[in-house]
Amino acid sequence: MELGSDDFLPPPECPVFEPSWAEFRDPLGYIAKIRPIAEKSGICKIRPPADWQPPFAVEVDNFRFTPRIQRLNELEAQTRVKLNYLDQIAKFWEIQGSSLKIPNVERRILDLYSLSKIVVEEGGYETICKDRRWARVAQRLNYPPGKNIGSLLRSHYERIVYPYEMYQSGANLVCNTRPFDNEEKDKEYKPHSIPLRQSVQPSKFNSYGRRAKRLQPDPEPTEEDIEKNPELKKLQIYGAGPKMMGLGLMAKDKTLRKKDKEGLECPPTVVVKEELGGDVKMESASPKTFLEGKEELSHSPEPCTKMTMRLRRNHSNAQFIESYVCRMCSRGDEDDKLLLCDGCDDNYHIFCLLPPLPEIPKGVWRCPKCVMAECKRPPEAFGFEQATREYTLQSFGEMADSFKADYFNMPVHMVPTELVEKEFWRLVNSIEEDVTVEYGADIHSKEFGSGFPVSDSKRHLTPEEEEYAKSGWNLNVMPVLEQSVLCHINADISGMKVPWLYVGMVFSAFCWHIEDHWSYSINYLHWGEPKTWYGVPSLAAEHLEEVMKKLTPELFDSQPDLLHQLVTLMNPNTLMSHGVPVVRTNQCAGEFVITFPRAYHSGFNQGYNFAEAVNFCTADWLPAGRQCIEHYRRLRRYCVFSHEELICKMAACPEKLDLNLAAAVHKEMFIMVQEERRLRKALLEKGITEAEREAFELLPDDERQCIKCKTTCFLSALACYDCPDGLVCLSHINDLCKCSSSRQYLRYRYTLDELPAMLHKLKVRAESFDTWANKVRVALEVEDGRKRSLEELRALESEARERRFPNSELLQRLKNCLSEAEACVSRALGLVSGQEAGPDRVAGLQMTLAELRAFLGQMNNLPCAMHQIGDVKGILEQVEAYQSEAREALVSQPSSPGLLESLLERGQQLGVEVPEAQQLQRQVEQARWLDEVKRTLAPSARRGTLATMRGLLVAGASVAPSPAVDKAQAELQELLTIAERWEEKAHLCLEARQKHPPATLEAIIHEAENIPVHLPNIQSLKEALAKARAWIADVDEIQNGDHYPCLDDLEGLVAVGRDLPVGLEELRQLELQVLTAHSWREKASKTFLKKNSCYTLLEVLCPCADAGSDSTKRSRWMEKELGLYKSDTELLGLSAQDLRDPGSVIVAFKEGEQKEKEGILQLRRTNSAKPSPLASLTTASSTASICVCGQVPAGVGALQCDLCQDWFHGRCVTVPRLLSSQRPSLTSSPLLAWWEWDTKFLCPLCMRSRRPRLETILALLVALQRLPVRLPEGEALQCLTERAISWQGRARQVLASEEVTALLGRLAELRQRLQAESKPEESLAYSSDAGEGSGNMPKVQGLLENGDSVTSPEKVATEEGSDLELLSSLLPQLTGPVLELPEATRAPLEELMMEGDLLEVTLDENHSIWQLLQAGQPPDLERVHTLLELEKAERHGSRTRGRALERRRRRKVDRGGEADDPAREELEPKRVRSSEPEAEEVQEEEELEEETGGEVPPVPFPTNGSPSTQEDQDGLEPVLEAGSDTSAPFSTLTSQLLMSCPQQPSRQQL
Repeated sequence: MELGSDDFLPPPECPVFEPSWAEFRDPLGYIAKIRPIAEKSGICKIRPPADWQPPFAVEVDNFRFTPRIQRLNELEAQTRVKLNYLDQIAKFWEIQGSSLKIPNVERRILDLYSLSKIVVEEGGYETICKDRRWARVAQRLNYPPGKNIGSLLRSHYERIVYPYEMYQSGANLVCNTRPFDNEEKDKEYKPHSIPLRQSVQPSKFNSYGRRAKRLQPDPEPTEEDIEKNPELKKLQIYGAGPKMMGLGLMAKDKTLRKKDKEGLECPPTVVVKEELGGDVKMESASPKTFLEGKEELSHSPEPCTKMTMRLRRNHSNAQFIESYVCRMCSRGDEDDKLLLCDGCDDNYHIFCLLPPLPEIPKGVWRCPKCVMAECKRPPEAFGFEQATREYTLQSFGEMADSFKADYFNMPVHMVPTELVEKEFWRLVNSIEEDVTVEYGADIHSKEFGSGFPVSDSKRHLTPEEEEYAKSGWNLNVMPVLEQSVLCHINADISGMKVPWLYVGMVFSAFCWHIEDHWSYSINYLHWGEPKTWYGVPSLAAEHLEEVMKKLTPELFDSQPDLLHQLVTLMNPNTLMSHGVPVVRTNQCAGEFVITFPRAYHSGFNQGYNFAEAVNFCTADWLPAGRQCIEHYRRLRRYCVFSHEELICKMAACPEKLDLNLAAAVHKEMFIMVQEERRLRKALLEKGITEAEREAFELLPDDERQCIKCKTTCFLSALACYDCPDGLVCLSHINDLCKCSSSRQYLRYRYTLDELPAMLHKLKVRAESFDTWANKVRVALEVEDGRKRSLEELRALESEARERRFPNSELLQRLKNCLSEAEACVSRALGLVSGQEAGPDRVAGLQMTLAELRAFLGQMNNLPCAMHQIGDVKGILEQVEAYQSEAREALVSQPSSPGLLESLLERGQQLGVEVPEAQQLQRQVEQARWLDEVKRTLAPSARRGTLATMRGLLVAGASVAPSPAVDKAQAELQELLTIAERWEEKAHLCLEARQKHPPATLEAIIHEAENIPVHLPNIQSLKEALAKARAWIADVDEIQNGDHYPCLDDLEGLVAVGRDLPVGLEELRQLELQVLTAHSWREKASKTFLKKNSCYTLLEVLCPCADAGSDSTKRSRWMEKELGLYKSDTELLGLSAQDLRDPGSVIVAFKEGEQKEKEGILQLRRTNSAKPSPLASLTTASSTASICVCGQVPAGVGALQCDLCQDWFHGRCVTVPRLLSSQRPSLTSSPLLAWWEWDTKFLCPLCMRSRRPRLETILALLVALQRLPVRLPEGEALQCLTERAISWQGRARQVLASEEVTALLGRLAELRQRLQAESKPEESLAYSSDAGEGSGNMPKVQGLLENGDSVTSPEKVATEEGSDLELLSSLLPQLTGPVLELPEATRAPLEELMMEGDLLEVTLDENHSIWQLLQAGQPPDLERVHTLLELEKAERHGSRTRGRALERRRRRKVDRGGEADDPAREELEPKRVRSSEPEAEEVQEEEELEEETGGEVPPVPFPTNGSPSTQEDQDGLEPVLEAGSDTSAPFSTLTSQLLMSCPQQPSRQQL
């Protein structure tokens, strides 16, 4: 009966072994060790040590394979029998024109096979009906009683099974051809067609589903499938189920034998020929004609009448009519009721059949004889079919994991193994469900590569892989190990010696089988989910075969070697219920499973995994191998190799065999020789005397196989001269041929005399161990009373190694004895050599007296003669004599130290530890310690260290106690305590934060010198005090020198003084002086240096000596911008030492002035020769100007420096602002006074500093005079001031001359006239300005101080925009020159102007000279136009920035924060805002760019080059023109705002 899903009970577990590393190193030895336990179960599992993890060596990308297809319920033997039975019934009913429909009884499919068997077992159908035992049949089918199920089963049996059983028995019975027409609830059965499927590759409609139901209709094959399938093409079948030649060629619903006299006639199945004389002869149609006729008949559009009716209507010949008569009644009348069989063309009356048919049946009809012949046809052998798809490991794994996850509806790793096992056996036993899986089985590793590393020339192995490649557990190595039998076979048996690979998925199974030649097998699971195994021991192998044959005789009747085909399973519970012992195990990744000889095993995979397996044979397998050959002989099965050849090959070289293997081969050889003698004797008795030698091993196996039993012959075979194609083994000499014995002859490999010689060699090899063992036993047990020498024992051990004797207990005893004897000899030699070495021998190698006596006893007890025993005895006597002498010396204390040391030295030379020697040693150590303490504490001795004192105290604790020792220890401890106290005090002075004055430290040092111990901290304190005195002397020398000290010298002294652990009063004064000097330098730097300037203060104050070299000057400026140039004084040619001398600085400064003046003149000449960018498009050349950005300035927007005459982009430098100068108002000068506009431009290379006013510089010089420190910057500032005052005097002298005074007067008159002419227009144009922004200066200053009263940036920008428009409109009205400057006047002015521009100081005279020179030449309209365009772009950016700041401020107010007034922030000087953190500035820039959408217009580069900006003045007083009115013109609000809003550089400019 079928088992439910919960009925499977797992068998008991097989043994599991976990070898240690020592056991694991010998694979076959370990397997032999566990064999007595493991072979009782048939299989066992071995877990290697945890760190044995071989790498996976398969080339995953190149590994491709085609798996087998497995339909699970076809694997199980009993289920297959049921399916075959159902296929036979289905075939039977299909022949009758009906489809088999299996009924449901009690909500489950009726088991027709079990029903049929139970009916037969109960006595048959008639007996059961007679005795009314159908209720018992229902009970045996496990149906519940009391529901009248017996009657229902009888009905089903009579309708479905009984007709088939009657045909099987040969009864002439015709059943109802429509037994299922009224059974609508029954489901149609689709036959398996197992034989057909094995010969046909599965097409696209045969793919398996998740859980396919057999009772669902199968898809119909297409014409393409039929064309590709030779079997289908031959049969032309369009329906499911088994089909045969000539059967089922038409649709079932087609009426082929309906009586219709008016219908179209079909081609006949016989051919009628007319011969001479009018006779008509009937010939049977050929098979081809028959098939063609059937094919045409199947395509006939109209039904045909019965053949006999057609023939009688068309032919009146009597002979022809008589041949168509009923086979039952032999009558031909009533031809309208005569049926023609579609199989054999026999005729039957419908009323002659049993039971009679009421009418002509529709469709194809077969007579009882054809039906019985077809149903009794034997089934074909069952086997697996190959899949059509080729997989890689990845694609197969994806398919396998997807299948399992979908089937169990959970992740693959979460499915319990118990659930998979129960479900597997449920599916295997089910006839209702078809689950199909694929199994990559028997993949040859020689072709696809092993999972273990292999040593070959194909690829280089790492050291780790090399280790695993040589391991005996590597399945490529194990079959050919020295103890293995298979390594002696030369024939190609790669199927057994080379591993096979297995790629499994869930439910893929390997069926019950035993290995070829009943060999061992070992399986290693490389990775993946577990593999479940079932095993049966060899003792129960025949029992398992009997049970399977008993339960499924039908399978074995058609396939006797079924269990050798690996295609049949049987439920372990079924086997166990019949007394077969079964065990199971789950093999996980990294584990081995071993199957023993003739142990049946099977199993299935829990999921996607990769395994590898191989066969191997050991010495204990040989008897099983011989029995297997006899078993194969009875089954007539082919052998993989010749067992006789294997035995003889090993016997030919017995010295190469392992001893155990030699003994086993000897036993097998003896049995084989005896059997060969018997067989050859029988041959002689038959009268066959001819013989010839044959080298059977050189013949192919198929040429030396017995034609009777298929055994591969080796020792001998019988052949015939007349029948050369065959031979037989000597066990079947009567089955060769029927020729005379005289024509038959013996073919032999060895004579009967050679075989005993080989046997004797094996015996000698096998028995050599016994002879050797006797010798060893006598030597070890000294049975003859004579101890063997060490050389004799070594010879016995060497013999065992050379003859490869097994590692037996006796051999181990011999090795242990040799090791012990050699150790004793070595120890004795060491003892003797130790005496010779004396005190120089290695410490710790001495024996005690007890050990010496035990050692001597050990040597006497060994079964080995050693001449070193006498030496050891002599040493023992010397030790005992010394012991007596030492005791006397110790008793007679106090002994002299010299005597004690003499005895101690003698004892050390013995090489043996004597107890009295230890007492002597303690006494000697005590005396030595006291002497050392006395020397240490002596006044004349050298002072010892604290470590020495502590070492003496520690050593004193280990010497023998005495009053003298106690006194010395007390003195040492007192002295050590005092020394440590002073050392701690000195340490505190060195490490304390509050430093002590030198007098205090000197007192501490003086007191500590009275202690007779070397104190490191006191010494350090003494050295620090000496350094402090030297430092004070240096300070006094500097302070009392002729000049003030340099700042560098003071800084060095301060750094040294801070590091000293001494309180120094002078240090505070020096620190104050250094701090004051740094404060002055910082103030001077703020005065001169621009923000983020690339120059140092000293460089700015000194003249630029290389001003004449444009490339050098520019490259140095670029280096400074990038932070690459760091030299302060390189341009003056001064070293650090020169800076200490004031005279050197002054001389260098004067020389630098002259070089600077000469250089700028040369540079002006060079740059003036360069082409103007405004003239035409200028390209980069050797003569073109280069801007600070590295590009050639060209077109509108280029400006020329008024000092160096070089050209620059206006957007890359800071340019003057036209409206930043004094703007005309109602009381100011008119706009048409263009010579007063601020159009002067100095490039950043010429204007290196802020250029403060002379008054500010004089204030710095006053502060410098108060410093008691010399700075290089101070001397440079003095030189600069002197240079500026000198220039100012010369400038005033020129300006006070008559010619220049007259020119200045004319300019003043012209200005007044222009002012008077433009007052009405200006008052009208600036009425709005006068109302909102004009007025006196205090009013403007008040507005700037109160941020709330300032006009919004938008309004200010609007006003400023109108100013720029006004200036643009005035450009056409500008005329000039307004003065005529004679050359005699112009030249001095220009020279003064050039020298004034070189000064890094702002002077009013410079501005006056500039206005005169401007008025004496035409207005530079191109520069004015360029400055206006640049200012417009700058103001547009300011307006955008103002709006962004306003929005950001409003957001802060909305969030509740304190928002500053954006106008106030705009009005803050740049130097004030620069004090904010740089990160905040960067963040503000990013926020502004984000808010304005990244469209902030470019603004000038912030080099602070304009001399008129507010930032450059750094809070200084505004520049006043020389000779101007006391009432300075007021600036408009717009001008003040622009001056107060320094522009921030854009990211591109940065």
